[in-house]
Amino acid sequence: MDCTRIPRALAVLALAASSLAFAQEYPAKPIRFVVPYPAGGPLDTVARLLGQKVSASVKQPVIVEDKPGAGGNIGADLVAKAPPDGYTILMGAVATHAINPTLYAHIPYDAARDFAPVTQVASTPNVLVVNPALPVSNVREFIRYAKAHPGQLNFGSGSTGSAGHLAGELFDAMAGVKMVHVPYKGAAPAMQDLIAGRVQLMFDNFASASAQIEAGRVKALAVTTAKRSELAQELPTIAESGLPGFDINTWFGVFAPAGTPPAIIDRLHDEFVRALADPGVHEAMLKLGAEPVGSTPAQFAAYIRSEAAKYAKVIKASGARVD
Repeated sequence: MDCTRIPRALAVLALAASSLAFAQEYPAKPIRFVVPYPAGGPLDTVARLLGQKVSASVKQPVIVEDKPGAGGNIGADLVAKAPPDGYTILMGAVATHAINPTLYAHIPYDAARDFAPVTQVASTPNVLVVNPALPVSNVREFIRYAKAHPGQLNFGSGSTGSAGHLAGELFDAMAGVKMVHVPYKGAAPAMQDLIAGRVQLMFDNFASASAQIEAGRVKALAVTTAKRSELAQELPTIAESGLPGFDINTWFGVFAPAGTPPAIIDRLHDEFVRALADPGVHEAMLKLGAEPVGSTPAQFAAYIRSEAAKYAKVIKASGARVD
């Protein structure tokens, strides 16, 4: 028998026992839930909705704290540098973990290295909407029109590097058309110019566009997700309308700092997935335009890697950059 291995094995067992005991005690104090975007937005609203459910379950307060700025980078960095003990977690998003690492010349954290994914919370579809004066009624007609009018169609977005902007760039590349991007300071002014006819189209968040669609001020052609949305089953996807593989959505989920014990990650995962399964939470999220998900940490990590690779390709091809 190799006696030198016994102390090492005992040390491993002691570490495992210590980690298990820590996990069993967790949480023993309030959990800080950082949202890297402004108060009142969809991530903040969903975080508070889920936080209330998780708080009731774990018998500890879940305190939502908004830390907006730099496209989500400020709040994400705060959590990246927090102690990996499960008491500071992040409501991260497609921007903080899949877009910003390529879009920004410098960000203060490593999206892949500095975080432990817990679960994807939701997916929010974008929708291709056009001004009603545009003589098209579906995506195939729109592509034919765009090819016949190169450089004459302007598409608005909430900002350079937003999901709406990158959806337009991906559409350009996959459809073989050339549209002109017009960035705004937010999706609301872009929508106003779309209604007024100063831009001809945009890829907007379905939740924010739905009122204008219902009022007939803009015309919806398709959703940008790979599958039809639970929010608008009647709308086809761009993928099924002539561009197979097209898939852009605004997603968000829970992250802990890298190094957080696996038992803590599992506990957080179970609590948030249980909250997402609550019928009242599910209905409230759909009203906000967010489709609940609830993936495993491994599934979420794999999804983030695929999303980061996709957006890196689109961003580099478009030349978009934030210094």
